[in-house]
Amino acid sequence: MRIAVPNKGRLHEPTIDLLERAGLHLENGADRKLYADTVDPDVSVLFARAADIPEYVADGAADLGITGYDQVCEARVDNVSELLDLEFGRCRLVLAAPEDGDIESVADLEGGTVATEFPNITADFFADAGVDPDIVEVSGATELTPHVEMADAIVDITSTGTTLKMNRLAVIEEVLASSVRLFGREDVLEDPKVEEVRTALASVKQAEGKRYLMMNVPEGKIEAVRDVIPGMGGPTVMDIADENGEDGKVAVHAVVDERDVFETITEVKKAGAGDILVTEIERLIE
Repeated sequence: MRIAVPNKGRLHEPTIDLLERAGLHLENGADRKLYADTVDPDVSVLFARAADIPEYVADGAADLGITGYDQVCEARVDNVSELLDLEFGRCRLVLAAPEDGDIESVADLEGGTVATEFPNITADFFADAGVDPDIVEVSGATELTPHVEMADAIVDITSTGTTLKMNRLAVIEEVLASSVRLFGREDVLEDPKVEEVRTALASVKQAEGKRYLMMNVPEGKIEAVRDVIPGMGGPTVMDIADENGEDGKVAVHAVVDERDVFETITEVKKAGAGDILVTEIERLIE
């Protein structure tokens, strides 16, 4: 099973970090190498340009790919399926035009010119809107094209909108919302290894923002403690061996959202819990 991942850029490090946290530790994957093995002898990694990854998967050079949803849409490959939203690398493709110009709506671009690095996505967007502009493909500095009279508007990626504002461009409409996704070629989706990889990556995402609480609770206080723990399906209660020979205590374990930890600890202490321990969760499989 070969997974294609971005070889550089803003998506590279988060993707490698995700694979590592999922247990797919890379071996002999030094910089400038095309391939890397992982600790799983059945899984290797192929490094490629983010924009090329959908084609690599579709053509069989890789079985799975990790790249932006925008890249998959732009590639227009029809034999790959999305398996998991990895929820990082979030951005938007937007239609934007000069703030002081005449373009205020999508319809205003009928017969106009739009510059973009995403000609396929842009063509699909305007086709759906029933508008027919001339689409000019550029390879960079898209936001400058309206100011040098190359285009009336642009379709470009934005995360915060700062670059658009710096170039005096106003957003007219969102074209596409994107994030990094795991996707696979349709003819390998039934391979058990595909589900193993998907589950491993999903377990990391599910653990993010969660904490594991452990505490000792007198048996008579279990219900009071249970009532104030915002856990996943309720806490787990287990008997414990009291080294002092005292009976009547149980161990209570629960998974809670990180944002609820402070308040939860306060509430369970009031309810009678003690010996409270909070730990991070590396992976969580539901």
